[in-house]
Amino acid sequence: MNYTMNNKPVIIGIDHGYGNIKTAHTCFKTGVTVYDKEPTFKSDMLAYEGRYYIIGDEHKEFTADKMNDQDYYILTLAAIARELNIRGLINAEVFLAVGLPLTWVSEQKDSFKAYLLQNKEASFSFRGKSYRVTFAGAAVFPQGFSAVADRLREFKGVNMLCDIGNGTMNVMYINNGKPVASRCFTEKLGTQQCMIAVREKLMQRFGVAVDDTVIETVLRFGEADIGQQYLDAIRESAAEYVAGIMRRLREHEYNPELMKLYVVGGGSCLIKNFAEYDPARVTINDDICATAKGYELLASGSLGRTGGV
Repeated sequence: MNYTMNNKPVIIGIDHGYGNIKTAHTCFKTGVTVYDKEPTFKSDMLAYEGRYYIIGDEHKEFTADKMNDQDYYILTLAAIARELNIRGLINAEVFLAVGLPLTWVSEQKDSFKAYLLQNKEASFSFRGKSYRVTFAGAAVFPQGFSAVADRLREFKGVNMLCDIGNGTMNVMYINNGKPVASRCFTEKLGTQQCMIAVREKLMQRFGVAVDDTVIETVLRFGEADIGQQYLDAIRESAAEYVAGIMRRLREHEYNPELMKLYVVGGGSCLIKNFAEYDPARVTINDDICATAKGYELLASGSLGRTGGV
């Protein structure tokens, strides 16, 4: 028998990022490596339909179409398994709450939904535990906006919402608590492009290749246990990249004197650590799971429910 809450499906919000998959409680890299035979190292192995997938070794490359292969479907199963494991479930009816970049929702919503619901049921194992899932449906929401859906009353006057992910930056105006559909923008600006810029600077200046985990640590926290010259170079390159982000926001008519800026997403650390801004005029929500939590909230409302699952 499938597990439900009050005879309704378990809502699982999934933020399908280019760098990381986020759920309400977990975050893992988007890497998918497939094997025809069971691999030796299998701590994050998902087995599905006779094939074996190691999840999270690397980031997935940016693509404007997340449905051009099966990777995001496999990552969705891994995300479901992680959330069901937290609930102590192995058999459940699941309703997926997901999202797309602001300006892509109307065009890709139906196809993304069909992609995620390509099978009515899925039986698979993850981290050595078997799961059986029946899909009750899916809802697709705009990224970024979902992260602030529960606090729209705070958006008095003119506000710019900036959602910085690994591959894209989504910008939306929210005026007096209402999103302005005609003022939504998607840019190919994110932490991955910043990583590339940093790597190039380090190679040009020092002729060395620095491990991505070191660069990621500096981008996230502003510090790392490395030599000062390398740390300074990474900070310098990140600051230059973030200056480009702020310039792009100004091209979208961002004016800190006339509006407030609200920054969300995994890339919000770039603004927090490397931008010059007035904390009284800029709010940074660095909860990387905020968007997935927002998806669950919106789906719960659309299904006529109150509270979480």
